Amino acid sequence: MDVLSDSSRWYVVATLPHREKVAAEQLNNQDFKTYFPQRLKTVRHARKRFNRIVSYFPGYIFVSFDLNTDQWRSVNGTFGVRSLLMGGEHPLAVPRGVIENLREMTDQAGFLKPVETLQPGDGVQVLTGPMADMIGKIDRLDGKHRARVLLDMLHGKMPLVVPVINVSKLNDIGSHEPGRVENRQF
Repeated sequence: MDVLSDSSRWYVVATLPHREKVAAEQLNNQDFKTYFPQRLKTVRHARKRFNRIVSYFPGYIFVSFDLNTDQWRSVNGTFGVRSLLMGGEHPLAVPRGVIENLREMTDQAGFLKPVETLQPGDGVQVLTGPMADMIGKIDRLDGKHRARVLLDMLHGKMPLVVPVINVSKLNDIGSHEPGRVENRQF
């Protein structure tokens, strides 16, 4: 894991739509250190399902530099970059420790692992696989890495055992009925 100098900080870069990877590569070519967290998403197209690597924070990546010594204004002119998030005349720094914590939660494949604690009865959404986008409730946890989710399908409850990394806990805002999610952004 790379360690930043005392004067280097992490900053947020807004990218052009679906250009996070290009922007990160271009900034790395300019000797900037970047962090681009990703996840797997199941995509349906023409009756087929496949997993696609997508940004964990769509439209944003993180870049590290020293505001006093680095040529940070060149970030805004980089291919794939919309702009740095600014606070007046200077970029807004991410609070110390946030990116470091996110990087610690990244697995060997480069995917950000969710750290939500799941409990039986929690409403969840399936993120990948043939049941992607379905909503259900956790029936039980099988060890640390698997959950049995009850999906409301075909006039009954259908159990589905999935790795916990493939489900996302639903927030308590609004009520969600079991079944398919419509028009939900990820």
